[in-house]
Amino acid sequence: MSSGPLELVRRALAGEPAWLVGGAVRDRLLGRVAPDEALDLDVIVAGEPGAAAQRVRRAAAPRAAAFALSDEFGAWRIVGEAGAWQVDLTPLHAGGLEADLRARDLTLNAIAEPLEGGEPVDPTGGIADLRAGRLRMVAPEAFDADAVRVLRLARLAVELDLEPDVQTRRAARERAPGLAAVPGERVFAELRRIVGAPRAVDGLELLDALGATAVVLPELVALRGIEQTVYHHRDVHGHTLEVLEQVIALERDPGAVLGAGRAQAVRTLLDTPLADGLTRGGALRWGALLHDIAKPRTRTTFADGRVGFPGHDREGAAMSREILARLRTSERLRAHVAALAQHHLRLGFLVHQQPLSRRDVYRYLVACDPVAADVTLLGIADRLATRGRKADEAIARHMELALPMLDAALEHWAAPPTPPLIRGDELARALDLKPGPQLGELLAGIEEARYAGEATTLEDAIAEARRLLATEPA
Repeated sequence: MSSGPLELVRRALAGEPAWLVGGAVRDRLLGRVAPDEALDLDVIVAGEPGAAAQRVRRAAAPRAAAFALSDEFGAWRIVGEAGAWQVDLTPLHAGGLEADLRARDLTLNAIAEPLEGGEPVDPTGGIADLRAGRLRMVAPEAFDADAVRVLRLARLAVELDLEPDVQTRRAARERAPGLAAVPGERVFAELRRIVGAPRAVDGLELLDALGATAVVLPELVALRGIEQTVYHHRDVHGHTLEVLEQVIALERDPGAVLGAGRAQAVRTLLDTPLADGLTRGGALRWGALLHDIAKPRTRTTFADGRVGFPGHDREGAAMSREILARLRTSERLRAHVAALAQHHLRLGFLVHQQPLSRRDVYRYLVACDPVAADVTLLGIADRLATRGRKADEAIARHMELALPMLDAALEHWAAPPTPPLIRGDELARALDLKPGPQLGELLAGIEEARYAGEATTLEDAIAEARRLLATEPA
């Protein structure tokens, strides 16, 4: 793309020693994305980065911004219109280009290409490592410089399908305790990409092997060894990872499990942006990861020897909030994932009440709002990952209810807002009521009747309100 950020930088910095480094170089060598197609570039400049950034900004004018990223390290960033692309400029290390590259974390990130063309500079053997499918540290001290690189190792492994070598694994594990001092938002930035990767479960298992999970998500480690009922075939930790795998499978090919007719509606839901760089599908993965997070705290052995986890849905909602708050996520993401944990059992309870009326369906949708469709998908994934005693029978009964409920929830989510049959002030006048909770309950009851097809007019709404008042206890 001739007008892309790489061409802009080349024009703006023509004649000035500068090198392209990082992901754009790495991705070209892996055959993933060519540098002139990359929208996120890292460039080392021999001159002053601030002046260079202003030249790039002017070349991208009129809608680009340039600003300092770090007073300590002298880095600058230029961002294109609406954040369509970004370029980070960093000053050349005082010891020269090779010294700069040797100060980086992994050999695949320590390859530089002259901006104006020429042979790559590869002092640490990064190209050979890429060809061998290997992630290798430049030096053990790389993890000392920034402990978040331990998480980045796992993230790059699953994003690029590369394998850390033994020495790199050992060094990362030794430095994993340093993650305790890393700000939550930086931890989440890496975890978000690991959990969002196609091989998310492999990434989480690698984090475990590196000793990182115990530092950044100790609640997940606590799930190990928590045995469940005979209807589960794995402990809570193993079950959680299987639920995540089922969510990923639903995301990848919703039609395979849910039927081809539902595939597009499910994709639309899951692809909808939510918060913190996540779609609803990405948030559903976090819901899968945290839905049973309170089971260690709530595990109970009853008098008859049965095992249960009473209240783990409510406690799990609170714990989900605490974890995401620690990771400095937005309130919107915290509320969404907490709602998934709080309501993930609700559909399973309804299995024993079939057949459901339209009013029952409406009560479920309202109770789970605004995550009714999302939590229905989570409930399906949860059931598919529960394969202990009588699993086939339980899955069949659950799907018999879940699929029509999913249809209703998807329709409810996609439907535009509709005006009520009657406003609160109109209902208050018609029945001589005062504003207050009772009025709100009557309006909610009218909407339930409307969903059930039992109220379609203003007169129907008033009649339904009279019926509800007549059934109230004296």
